[in-house]
Amino acid sequence: MKSLEEIPRIWKRAYLVLCFWYAANYAVGTFIEYKLENPNSYIFVNNLQLFEALCILIIAIFFYTNWLFRFNVYVQIAGHAAGAMMHFLVMGTLSYYLEDYVEGYIGWDFWKAHIVGLLKWEGLHFHDQYIITIGVYYVIRYFQGVQHQEKEKSELTLKNREMQISLLKSQINPHFLFNTLNSINTLIGSSKEQARKVITQLSDIFRYALDSHGDQMVKLIHELDFIDNYIRIQQVRFGDRLKFVKQVDFSCLSVEIPPMILQPLVENSVKYGIAPKEDGGTIILTVKRFNNMIFFEVKDDGLGSNAKKVMDGSSSGVGMKNTDERLKSIFGPGSGLRIHSNEWGYSVSFFIPFEEPAVEELNSKAV
Repeated sequence: MKSLEEIPRIWKRAYLVLCFWYAANYAVGTFIEYKLENPNSYIFVNNLQLFEALCILIIAIFFYTNWLFRFNVYVQIAGHAAGAMMHFLVMGTLSYYLEDYVEGYIGWDFWKAHIVGLLKWEGLHFHDQYIITIGVYYVIRYFQGVQHQEKEKSELTLKNREMQISLLKSQINPHFLFNTLNSINTLIGSSKEQARKVITQLSDIFRYALDSHGDQMVKLIHELDFIDNYIRIQQVRFGDRLKFVKQVDFSCLSVEIPPMILQPLVENSVKYGIAPKEDGGTIILTVKRFNNMIFFEVKDDGLGSNAKKVMDGSSSGVGMKNTDERLKSIFGPGSGLRIHSNEWGYSVSFFIPFEEPAVEELNSKAV
């Protein structure tokens, strides 16, 4: 009973529908045969037994087809050809027993004659029974495959949303907010105007982060504005110890990229390259175009491989890991992060594909 409960409901329903369909066929066929060809009541019993045997064979065909499904298409075709022949022989032999054997026509020659007779016309419905049954199986498997793909897409969408939420938590972390508020508190006593600027920059950072948690792309120029605000706030804390240089190809400013894709790379350089170094250092953001690819790099001259990460609750690498996964999921495995570290600094880079906008599209925008 437990094994029956494990069978999906759709297969149970398909089996019942097939049995009901063949019951109707046998009932109509038997009634017509009784009225037009053989007005003997025993044909009702014979066809009922054939129907019962068919219902059992349908189960066997389902299991056999499910076993064949694991092989390639050529093996399945050959297997079903053999299966159709076996089904015909089983049903044909049962038909011979009910119609001829019980009447005294016993022997190989009588069985052979009966089977050959079925091949001419009457027994073709035995092949149809097999073909229809495996057809139902493949139709169900097809729709199950479609449902499985839709389920995977839904799960992927949910995973991406969860990753976006995790991304925000890892990038705009409480430590950054705490340090910024401390800087603002210090500035209030010395320069209220500067404090107001930092508050505005912090507001812009959080507004951009909250507006960028979906799957939409943003232009590079907007992402750079976000990075500028982040760096300016960090420079309030580190002063002249933190320098920032942008080397951006002007033709790349309108390129669309995932939002907040550069911030974890810049934050990594600040936290582990520049901040622990006594005399600070420089972070260089490079964006260049190479034919149909765009190259991004965040490089610093900080501690590099000599840096010792302090596990302060935000250095678990979640931001970098999310960035790598987002790039691969959007642009393919070749767009993952490339990390290089030595005693003179640290660099993280990646490539994304770039396609020139069509001439028609440019003309439409110009109009």
